[in-house]
Amino acid sequence: MQKRNLGNQGLEVSAIGLGCMGMSFSYAPFPPKEDSISLIRKAVELGITFFDTAEVYGPYNNEEIVGQALQPFKNEVIIATKFGFNIQEGKMMGVDSRPETIRRAVEGSLKRLGVECIDLLYQHRVDPKVPIEDVAGTVRDLIKEGKVKYFGLSEAGANTIKKAHAIQPVSALQSEYSLWTRQHETEIMPTIEQLGIGFVPFSPLGKGFLTGTIDEKKEFAASDIRAIIPRYSSDARVANQALVDVIAKFAETKNATNSQIALAWILAQKPWIVPIPGTTKIHRLIENNGAAGIQFSPEELSELTAASEKVKIVGTRYTEAMEAATGI
Repeated sequence: MQKRNLGNQGLEVSAIGLGCMGMSFSYAPFPPKEDSISLIRKAVELGITFFDTAEVYGPYNNEEIVGQALQPFKNEVIIATKFGFNIQEGKMMGVDSRPETIRRAVEGSLKRLGVECIDLLYQHRVDPKVPIEDVAGTVRDLIKEGKVKYFGLSEAGANTIKKAHAIQPVSALQSEYSLWTRQHETEIMPTIEQLGIGFVPFSPLGKGFLTGTIDEKKEFAASDIRAIIPRYSSDARVANQALVDVIAKFAETKNATNSQIALAWILAQKPWIVPIPGTTKIHRLIENNGAAGIQFSPEELSELTAASEKVKIVGTRYTEAMEAATGI
């Protein structure tokens, strides 16, 4: 597996990471803990060194799974986790990035992950009630104390990124990005490129839709987040199939799968981008890793990009209530 640098502070990771959220959050039913541990360790065997989790996933149990799985390899891998929500009695009660909340979250994450220092610590969502300078300052102090190595933001706007970076250099921005979610190309990506910040796309496979394995007949469990997201309604899936067809055409020419083409397209955008596809199946893990070996000529990349842009995507990526409640 090739390596890439996230930011200019020295953070080096595998070109493709592993998003672990779906092992215990959002995409129920969840696999047995033992299966998730086996998959994470298989990822290490395949050369993945970058693993993504968060306090709120579960809450809490996702960090425990990741920590237990990577305990034998903790000096060989990079674990990213996140703070930024008020969690009460196991429920997410909105954003909260007060300094005392950050410190409490970090202490909990250190214990659950079984590490003495968090490799990459993200603010999970911007908290409009807390100045980003206070957030960055708190993380700066945690870095000085040896509890955190690198600072990251998630789904933050350009101005927020600039303000935070001025207090404590930001190594990575994690936000949604894929062939059907590209709003960050206008302002965010030029900003982080100028500042020397890496980009970590989550949901690079469109929460599974871009793989071509989800059609309009698919029924999501009530506890599956896609059951309430407009972009994944049956009608939207019928309309959005046109993008899957575009990807499938290129997959055929490259003797690859849809997943590999979608991930390879992201990797080809910039050398400082590291996608973190999630999966609970080892054969999908192996398939996703294969994307790192796919190369596009400039003409092929332009053709794929242009063809995808002709498809009008139907449905928003989250509900209005979700946007308002979490700032997603």
